[in-house]
Amino acid sequence: MRTRVEDVMTRQVISVDFDTPFKDVAETLIQHGISAVPVVDADGRVAGVISEADLLRKEEFRELFYREGYRPPLRVRRRHRDAERKATGDTAYELMSAPAVSISREATVVAAARLMDEHDLKRLVVRDDDGCLVGIVSRRDLLRTFVRDDEEIAKDVREDVFERALWNDPSQVTVTVDHGIVTLNGRMDRRSSAAIAARMTQRVNGVVDVVDNLIWDEDDTPVWDGR
Repeated sequence: MRTRVEDVMTRQVISVDFDTPFKDVAETLIQHGISAVPVVDADGRVAGVISEADLLRKEEFRELFYREGYRPPLRVRRRHRDAERKATGDTAYELMSAPAVSISREATVVAAARLMDEHDLKRLVVRDDDGCLVGIVSRRDLLRTFVRDDEEIAKDVREDVFERALWNDPSQVTVTVDHGIVTLNGRMDRRSSAAIAARMTQRVNGVVDVVDNLIWDEDDTPVWDGR
C-alpha cells in the first residue's frame, strides 16, 4: 500500500557529464527551467549535483576575496576551500557538490520525504541498484500521493485492509472518505484487530487522517499484573 519513488518520479532527466563546461551547465539550467542538474560518470552513475547556488559561487567568491586584486591569506582560503573550488571551477566535475544525496527507486515516498527534510532539499536524485541515474523526485511529486479520489481510497481500504489483510466481513465495517480523511465505523471481533485496521488504513496512499470509530466484542489487550 506504500507508494514507491519510481511511481511518482520524473523519468526524463536532464544531466551533464564531468567535462561539461561551466557555461553549458548554466545554459542547461536556464533552458530547461530547473534549479539543479545531476552529474553522471561515463557509466551513467550519479556522481554529484550542480545547483544554481554552486554556479553563483564564482561571482560570490570573486566579490568576497578578489575585489581590487586582493588575494586572501592561505588560512582564509583553507577555511573556504570548497567555495573556492567551485568558484574557480570550469567544468561540471569541479563545480558539483558530491556525493549526491540520492534515493533508490524502490524506496517509499515517506523515506524520500524524510531524506528531503533531513538535508533541506526540494528534490532528490533517483538511482537504480547499480547507482545509475533513473529519475528525479521533487516535493511536488510526493504530494501526488495525497491527490487521489476519495472513492479510490475507500476501495483500497475495504479491499486491502479489511478483506485481504484482516479477513474481516466487509458488511461489518463502513468506510467513508472525505477529502482524504477516512472514517471507520462498525464492529470487529477483537480490540487488537481494530487497532491494526486503523494503523493499516493510515498507510493507504492518499489518506490524510483516520477517524477510528470501530468497536469490538473482545478486549484482548494484555493486562499488566505489576510484576
